Amino acid sequence: MDEWLSRLESMQLKRSELNLLIMDYLMAEGFKEAAERFKCEANIDTEKMSEMVNIRETSDQMDRRIEVRNAIEDGKIKEAMNKINEYYPELIDNNRHLYFKLQQQQLIELIRDHLLEEALQFSQQQLSVDGDYLQLPELERTLSLLAFEKPENSPYADLMHASHRQQLASELNEAILKEESGEGHAAKPKLVSLIKLLLWTQNELEKKKVKFTKISDLMSASFSNGD
Repeated sequence: MDEWLSRLESMQLKRSELNLLIMDYLMAEGFKEAAERFKCEANIDTEKMSEMVNIRETSDQMDRRIEVRNAIEDGKIKEAMNKINEYYPELIDNNRHLYFKLQQQQLIELIRDHLLEEALQFSQQQLSVDGDYLQLPELERTLSLLAFEKPENSPYADLMHASHRQQLASELNEAILKEESGEGHAAKPKLVSLIKLLLWTQNELEKKKVKFTKISDLMSASFSNGD
């Protein structure tokens, strides 16, 4: 344990490398203003950034991607669909599973606005169009919201949370980056990959009952001694 801690403390991470990881994440997730501000405040070298950051798109391309993401996170699904069809006409055809998720979110928004008759009509007319990608359990959960006067307090309240919109926005964001790259895949932000690797490594160490200093809360970056 002492040896492990000593080796951990001896590792030195350059501030410039950490800044590039943050920059890569901000650009991939479409936080354009934050990325531009951070680039100036952190005095990030443009040449090094081009080597490290995965995203390769123009300012206009990023603006379009942000428009779609913002519309979804605001619950404006029709607006998001219109923008997708305008900016990325082949995106839905190439990602049919996302079509159902967009339709599901539109149904959720109708229920949120208490437009119950419109929600029922929408579910009958729209959600059955693409039967090959219909996710019946998710459709049943969504329609179950109609049975509650306050669906936000129902057993299916997770569908009403902002996180449900954000998850869909992230999936669309990744699909757009994949289409823009033209490589059949979208490189995930290195910071996300590192966090996933960290969590996997901690899980493996716990399985083997290895004592180590564990990051117990990513949000607060707090540590605890593993047993």
